[in-house]
Amino acid sequence: MNLDSAIPVPWQLALSGICQSAQIEQLTQFLTQEMAQDKLIYPAQADWFRALALLAPEQVKVVILGQDPYHGHGEAHGLAFSVPFGVKTPPSLRNIWQELARDLGITPAQHGNLTGWAKQGVLLLNTSLTVEADRAGSHAKKGWEALTDAVISHLAQTQTGLVFVLWGAHAQKKRHLIGDSHCILSAAHPSPLSAYRGFIGCGHFSSANAYLLSQGKGEIDWSQAE
Repeated sequence: MNLDSAIPVPWQLALSGICQSAQIEQLTQFLTQEMAQDKLIYPAQADWFRALALLAPEQVKVVILGQDPYHGHGEAHGLAFSVPFGVKTPPSLRNIWQELARDLGITPAQHGNLTGWAKQGVLLLNTSLTVEADRAGSHAKKGWEALTDAVISHLAQTQTGLVFVLWGAHAQKKRHLIGDSHCILSAAHPSPLSAYRGFIGCGHFSSANAYLLSQGKGEIDWSQAE
């Protein structure tokens, strides 16, 4: 397995240093072993880097940070919080739709596919890009974080006027990678366990658009989630 060659070309130069690191070597060995044992890993290998494949670094306007992929059958497809068409909308995403409706009056989509956001410049990045079936967090601290931290740092250091959306304590631990020259929006995670402790009512969708306009960038049409 060669993770270097799997990284989308626009990101390879930005991540070339980290790809030669001990953490990525450890990750490669771990994934190779997991696959050799025929463990079921989500998403499909072709979708591990889908979030990066849809956006070159200079196209990113907003970063929404997740933790690890959905671990249920057919749910993960490489975009944080998103599921393919035809898959039941997960509870966290239902709460995202609820806040979107409250904040901007947008009628929730009848699906959970957020590819339309990605095509407008929203990087839907999980900190771990794989997970074992039915085992949430099983691929955390195996090396993925070194690569995804590098993505966050690269964007923070090379782009201007970005919005970083940090929902929940896990995402908020990445704040130190961003610095003070971007808009950082923090709130509780949209999970049913915490959504009513600060996520519902956060107004992050309208806040993100207001900041983008202040930076001379186009708004995100949050209704276009397909």
